[in-house]
Amino acid sequence: MCGIVGKVGRNTQTDCRLVTAMRDRLAHRGPDDAGLWSSHDGRVVLGHRRLSILDLSTTGNQPMQSRCGRYVIVFNGEVYNYLELRSELVREGIQFLGTGDTEVVLEAFMFWGEHCLLRFNGMFSFVIYDRGTPSDPQRLFFARDRVGKKPFYYQHDVAGFSFASELKALDAREGVDLFALNHYLALGYVPAELCIAKGIAKLPPAHAGEYVLDNGTCHIWRYWSLPDYAPDAGVEVEELVHTAEALLQDSVLLRLRSDVPIGVLLSGGLDSSLVAACAAGASSEPIKTFTISFPGTRYDESTYANIVARHFSTEHHVLELPTPSLSTLDEFAQYIDEPLADSSIIPSFLVSRLTAQHVKVALGGDGGDELFGGYSDYLRAVRDMQLLSWVPGHIFKAASALARQLPAGVPGRNRIAALRCGPFQSIVWGTPYFDTGLRDRILDKECLSALGSLYDAPELRKLSLFKAGANPINSMTRTHFGSILPDDFLVKVDRTSMAVSLELRAPLLDVRMVEFAFAKIPSEWKVQGNISRRLQKRLARKMLPPELDLDRKQGFSIPLNEWLRVSGGEEVRRVRQYLPSCINQREIDSLLTGHAAGRANGGRLFALLMLALASKNLGWSF
Repeated sequence: MCGIVGKVGRNTQTDCRLVTAMRDRLAHRGPDDAGLWSSHDGRVVLGHRRLSILDLSTTGNQPMQSRCGRYVIVFNGEVYNYLELRSELVREGIQFLGTGDTEVVLEAFMFWGEHCLLRFNGMFSFVIYDRGTPSDPQRLFFARDRVGKKPFYYQHDVAGFSFASELKALDAREGVDLFALNHYLALGYVPAELCIAKGIAKLPPAHAGEYVLDNGTCHIWRYWSLPDYAPDAGVEVEELVHTAEALLQDSVLLRLRSDVPIGVLLSGGLDSSLVAACAAGASSEPIKTFTISFPGTRYDESTYANIVARHFSTEHHVLELPTPSLSTLDEFAQYIDEPLADSSIIPSFLVSRLTAQHVKVALGGDGGDELFGGYSDYLRAVRDMQLLSWVPGHIFKAASALARQLPAGVPGRNRIAALRCGPFQSIVWGTPYFDTGLRDRILDKECLSALGSLYDAPELRKLSLFKAGANPINSMTRTHFGSILPDDFLVKVDRTSMAVSLELRAPLLDVRMVEFAFAKIPSEWKVQGNISRRLQKRLARKMLPPELDLDRKQGFSIPLNEWLRVSGGEEVRRVRQYLPSCINQREIDSLLTGHAAGRANGGRLFALLMLALASKNLGWSF
């Protein structure tokens, strides 16, 4: 896990000092080494900050040049099946200098070209510079992993091409992008290719690209997609459970490959507990597990984590927070650039910081909800459909329109507003942040006019994901896999872990598990009636302690509404002057007043707080 940066001048040399400064803004991502490389003509400069995980010797340092001198790579992440790929390449006569995965990635690209991406099982974003030949132009090849675990920001204009692992390393002086801001307010994150900073973009998950120096063209393409829903007719559930178990065990085994100590983030939920079970079974020594505790509150899940830890005899570490508050955000604030409204970023940062005191790598349970049907949204949609199937569509639309006129935070408002197109599409039209009705109030008239017909683009983006599904459950899980997972949860995991120089790995998001879950598990074995995760719970009964409650769902979360009510929203008041000028300050007053009176506006206020901190850190003034 590392930080990568680079800059290409199309017709001019690149200042190495500028790229050095870009690189060192990412020092937290890689404190173990800092490297810089410049091309023979001075147009291309690549930088790297290293967090040493595999091959701790200097042969693993980057930027790394090929033996022939034609190619140079900067790589962030891990390719877990690098030993198997290395053996395959050795059989083809290729020799290696070191023992890490970066060299394998470089040699794989040289041997298989862009098709190497489909051979990689891992999390990554990387750039390879190709010096070219008399017949092949100089170019950059860049790619991001299938799910989007590792970030990649870039700028492309007539002057050249720049890239970085985090927005803070790029030039964001053009200010806020209104189209991206509209998405952030609606979703709580900035999705896919969009970026909150004007003139900057993100490479979406499962995409690759090429920048040609001679003509300045940049071409982006998708190299992988979720498989079609195609469960085998008549398959027995025990066969599916056996396959899931084998895939999970092998996925965890691959992710235990490391030259430094490894632990497991253990919330006590189904996903992290299964990961801990597999890690304990594969380890010859007690594994280290980590959790946080909010003693005396309904958010305290440490009891369940303790059950799992005792059952597998782990070396368990608990961080107790008897008087937690949003003050923790002050410690994390410096790392915020592109805003993220997910308040679980606070406990994620805390558990990452605890973990980093003991190990350099940890496994987590991210992805289980999307793969196995774990979100409460799915059960609610199924129940609502059973109760409301008789309601005509025009009634849903009318009730939703009326609900959107209510003040933010009024009980039931969000639930009814989300039913615009019926229960199953509630995940499309519902949001804990600013739906179409609330964006009418929080954005000024000039901004709304500029957005025009693109105003509901955030909802239509999710609707396009939903419509790709084969049935309602498949549609809902695909929607979450293509939206909130890569653009919220995995961003949160990357930023909070990298802030403390910790590498987090997600065994459930192994590509083999992802393809099996979406193609081969029938939807009725994900959600049916009032039961979610049906297949995964069968697996859990085989692998987890019998006293563990398999039906609860909490994860690492905080009492956000209560905290903001106790503080009177002071955290928001302190930084509201940094918000973009298109944000209606009177509506913020209304949100604060309503929250103090008992309405649930915590998520919206936190979204504005994170936006203000991002604007401040990026140096924007309005």
